[in-house]
Amino acid sequence: MKPLYQYFFRGLFAILPVGLTVYVLFLIASWIDAIAMSVVRPLIGDFYLPGLGIALGVGLIIGIGFVISQPQAARLMPWVELPFTNVPVVKSIYSSLKNFADFFSTQKKDSQQVVVLRKPGQDLSIVGLVTRQSMQGLPQGLALDNQVAVYLPMGYMIGGYTVFVPRSWIEPIEMSVEEAMRSTLIAWMAAKPADAPSTPD
Repeated sequence: MKPLYQYFFRGLFAILPVGLTVYVLFLIASWIDAIAMSVVRPLIGDFYLPGLGIALGVGLIIGIGFVISQPQAARLMPWVELPFTNVPVVKSIYSSLKNFADFFSTQKKDSQQVVVLRKPGQDLSIVGLVTRQSMQGLPQGLALDNQVAVYLPMGYMIGGYTVFVPRSWIEPIEMSVEEAMRSTLIAWMAAKPADAPSTPD
C-alpha cells in the first residue's frame, strides 16, 4: 500500500489547477460585477440580482465592440486615443498595451505565425512568434530587409526576447498563437493525451 502522503499530493495536484482556475474566474467576475454595479447604481437604486453586474459588463463590452467595428468609428478613434497618446508616461503604457492587444486581435489573426527558430549549423530549436514581417518604419540599422522579428516568450510568462533573424532561420509550424503561449506558460511540460506516458501504479 502506498503511503497516504502520496495519495494526498496526487489528489492535491489533481484539484489544484481546477481550484485555482475557479478562484481566479471568481475574482475576475466579482471585480467586473462590482465595477458594473457601481456605474448603474444611480439608475437602478438598491435593486440587484446575482450576476447582474457581470451581465451588464458583458453587454457593455459587446456594445463597445459593435460600435468600434463600424466604419465611422475608425475616424473617431484617433480623437478618443488623443489623451492617451500625447502624455509622456501614459503614452508609453498605452502604446505597449495597445500593440500587445492588437497582436491578438481578430483582425490580425492572419498575420500571426508560430515558428521554430533554428540557426544554421546548430541543433538548438526555439519556438517563437513572428511579430513583424517587414522592417519598414523601424529605425535605420536596427534590422535588415531580409529579416523578420520573432518574439521568444519565456516560461511562466516572466518575460521574453525579440530577435531579428534572417527569414531562412524560421520554419512555420501548425500551431495557433494561443496554444503556443499556453504551452510556453507551462514550459512545454504538457503532452497530448495520445502522447502522454502511462504512470505505473
